[in-house]
Formats: sequence, structure tokens, C-alpha cells
Amino acid sequence: MQAFAAAYPEEEFVQQVAAQLPWFHLCVIITRIKDTEERLFYLKKTIEHGWSRNILVHQIESGLHLREGTSTTNFALTLPPPQSDLAHQTLKDPYIFDFLTLSEEVQEMDLENALISHIQDFFLELGVGFAYLGRQYHLSIGDQDFYLDLLFYHTKLHCYVVIELKAHEFKPEYAGKLNFYLSAVDDLIRQDGDNPTIGILLCREKNKAIAEYVLRDIQKPMGVSEYQLTRALSEELKGRLPCVEEIEKVIEEVEITTSVVPKCSIEIKAFNSGEMSKKENSPDNHSPDQT
Repeated sequence: MQAFAAAYPEEEFVQQVAAQLPWFHLCVIITRIKDTEERLFYLKKTIEHGWSRNILVHQIESGLHLREGTSTTNFALTLPPPQSDLAHQTLKDPYIFDFLTLSEEVQEMDLENALISHIQDFFLELGVGFAYLGRQYHLSIGDQDFYLDLLFYHTKLHCYVVIELKAHEFKPEYAGKLNFYLSAVDDLIRQDGDNPTIGILLCREKNKAIAEYVLRDIQKPMGVSEYQLTRALSEELKGRLPCVEEIEKVIEEVEITTSVVPKCSIEIKAFNSGEMSKKENSPDNHSPDQT
């Protein structure tokens, strides 16, 4: 209680914000976060989205406050202010897919398959509002077939969202292809009342300067974000882990031990056998002659 009172000294704040959350949610935020602004961020997000305690812990550990609204986009140039602000806050950079058991050399189709297989975790990382419509979504244009990697509808933005997955570093031509898909979705799928379709390029890596140049003159709303298959270790955890040299030293000690112990065991066994032979042949161990 003392920690809570020290963390939230303002009575008005406690009544308007903190009072809306269960006690254990507040304990998580107090014990895991020291910065006041960061605490406020997770308090408001938990109220807004109704996170369980486990999801709150996950969002804190993944550093959501550092990733949300940081994607490279052209939304300010292609969407009206209310829509552009909300769309920008919807995107993250990077997206963390540490719930997938994939190697760093994963191919795009394998990544797509894995994300759909873990659709609940994928939705959690995407954020609130995404409604899944399909994968490899088919479009027929000019007697040719085209397939969107992932198609969603965002219930808060009131627009379709096309996500293209790239297992490599961002390239300018990726934006051209996605721009083509956005035009097709706007023409073939979008209904009256829907806002312009948004595109998201999820790439293994990106050069921010190149992405900004590419998006500058594209007329369709688009964002470029990285994804990570593993979560970076915190500095505190890194300090607890052994370095490479320490691991190698332990391995060497184990190798020495395993190579010496068997030999010692043989010598001890042989010595014991010799002692037993001596005892068996000693006069004290002979039975007295029966007369």
C-alpha cells in the first residue's frame, strides 16, 4: 500500500485511472515500471483494451511503449489528420514474433504459415481492431491471378489492411508491388463508407532513410516495419548469463574430467582387485587344517 501511495499520490488520478484496474494489475505496473510516463502508458492501454494480467506482463516485457507508433509511414501525406494519427499509432516497429519456433533463415511462406497457425498470438502482437479475412487472398486483374499475403479489416480505422511479408531487407520495389495491391483492393473490394486501404510491409530489416524516400511520393497509405523472431535480452538478464569464454572453460573442464575419471576408475578397480588377491592368499585368510 505504501508503494502504491508513493507511486500514485494524486487522489484525482487514483479515482479516474487507477481505480478502474484490479489490484494485481496495479502491482504489476508498480513493481515492473519505475518511470511515471511509462506507467501511465500501460495504465491507459490496459483500461482501453481490457488486458488480462498475463497480457499486461507480455506487453511490458516486449517494450510496447517503445514500439507503438514508430513505423516508417506516409500516413501524414495520404490520410486526413484524425485517420492518419490513429493509423500511425496502430503500427509498431519492430513487430516481435517470438512465439514462433523458426530459424532466422525462414522463408516467407513458412513465416506466413506459422503466423496463421498462431493466429491468436499474431492478433495480440498486431493490436486491437484487426479482423482476419484471409491469406493468399486471390485477386483476378487483367486475366492474371494475384495473391495478397494477408488481408485484414480494421474495425477502428474502418479500412482494409494488406500485409505483405518479406524475409529479406526492405527493397524499393516491394513498395511498388504493395501500391498495386492497394489500388486493386480499393477498386475491387472496398465499399462505400470504407476508408482508403492501408498497406503494411513487414521486412526482416529496413534502412529507414531508403524507406522514407520510397514512401514520400507514393499516393497510397503505406507503412514499413521490421519483424523479429526473437526478443532482445534485457541488460540485466545479459549480465546474468555466462560469456562465451566462461562456457568454453566449463566445456574444457568437463572434457578433462570425462577423459580422466574412467582411467582413475580402472586403476582403483585394479588396485582393489590386487588387494583382494593379496588378502585371499595371506595366511590369515587360510582355514586351519582339519585333523
